[in-house]
Amino acid sequence: MVKKLRSIKVEDFAHVDIDRLRRRGFPEVIYCAGKSKEQIKKIAQTLLRHKQPLLLTRLEKDIFFCLKKTYPRLRYNEHAKIAYSKSSSSAGSVKNKGKVAVVCAGTSDIPVAEEAVATLEVMGNSVVKLYDVGVAGIHRVLDKKKLLNKCSAIVVVAGMEGALASIVSGLVCCPVVAVPTSIGYGANFQGLAPLLTMLNSCSPGVAVVNIDNGFGAGYFAGLVNK
Repeated sequence: MVKKLRSIKVEDFAHVDIDRLRRRGFPEVIYCAGKSKEQIKKIAQTLLRHKQPLLLTRLEKDIFFCLKKTYPRLRYNEHAKIAYSKSSSSAGSVKNKGKVAVVCAGTSDIPVAEEAVATLEVMGNSVVKLYDVGVAGIHRVLDKKKLLNKCSAIVVVAGMEGALASIVSGLVCCPVVAVPTSIGYGANFQGLAPLLTMLNSCSPGVAVVNIDNGFGAGYFAGLVNK
């Protein structure tokens, strides 16, 4: 018999999927861009009332400070624009055994990489960060081959032409989640160029998420590690 899925209606603007923690291993995440402060607050209240870890993406700093007055345990990653509060139960306290690496091509890509890192950590993963190791100085990532091969999954974040994901995938035995970023000059087309490079990767085992979607990459890599 299929178990009935549960959701909670929040006024007339949201149906919070409180069954997602059981179904997917991590609860519904609040994407804050385009939502009002009150909408974010009420959705967060619903999740916390059901003892679920809280993760808010694309959250502006001023709204975080307002929320923190009500939720003092809320923490904020300014680079990633992510706020989080871990529950004492379920996904917030689970520690997955493997490690996940987040590999970032350039310093300008760090905000997207940090979104992946914060997501992975809230999901209970041990994260290895390797930043500013793009293909213009390829020895920087080649020197870390032994470390990368100890990981269960790797998130690769790159703008410009996005070649780093294929290179990393060719060095390791685990799945690679590639994140194109909008960092680059005109012909980068706000991330379209690295997106196409990653989609056309010659190396098997590369999955590609949307432009600047560090959260999606971190979530997927967390499921792989789990």
